[in-house]
Amino acid sequence: MQEVYSYAKMSTMNILLMEDDPVLSDILLDFLREDYSVDYAFNSEEVYTLLENKSYDLFIFDINVTGQNGLELLEELRSFSNSTPAIFITAYRDTEHLQKAFDAGAHDYIKKPFELEELALRIESTKRLFHIDTTQQEPINENMSFNPQTKEIQTPKGLISLGAKDALLLAYFLKNRTRLISNEELIQNIWDFDSMPSDATLRSHIRTLREIIGKEKIKTIRGEGYLYE
Repeated sequence: MQEVYSYAKMSTMNILLMEDDPVLSDILLDFLREDYSVDYAFNSEEVYTLLENKSYDLFIFDINVTGQNGLELLEELRSFSNSTPAIFITAYRDTEHLQKAFDAGAHDYIKKPFELEELALRIESTKRLFHIDTTQQEPINENMSFNPQTKEIQTPKGLISLGAKDALLLAYFLKNRTRLISNEELIQNIWDFDSMPSDATLRSHIRTLREIIGKEKIKTIRGEGYLYE
């Protein structure tokens, strides 16, 4: 009989958010990470650091940030042939900045203050417009694969649906195959600051994944962390 786990909707759309307001950035990250994979940058320097090792499906940039502003950053990225869709969020309400945003290469523009649901609608619209595919299957082994969007593992005996944290952990392991990952890194990337788990809770989630995909896939490196192979 197939074991059944809790089910929740998730997308693997990779978003890079640049926002230097700490309060707003925390709100946006909490909201967006419910449905998307989101990396955060405080300024343009951090954006370039992240882009050295990863590509994104969507940029969400504030215009008025510390240092190089969002308009200048996107214009420079476009000059490097980076065509990633971009949404600007800004307190500017005049048409001059709106025109500058589109001239710089933005595809959408949302004015503060805004409802979080409005931002989500604009993201989904961008995904449809640019045909961003978030339904890809991640191979686990020759007989199993993981769909991050549905949080389901396809096995020879059928589908197993993962809980939210188990799915996020598995997705993180799959993105970082053969790399040693510390407990601290997993916790910081999977849990919010206000809901940090104990080491025992983390071990419990790891144990759940091992029961499904096999103990040999996630190795414990004593005193250092975990290694997914």
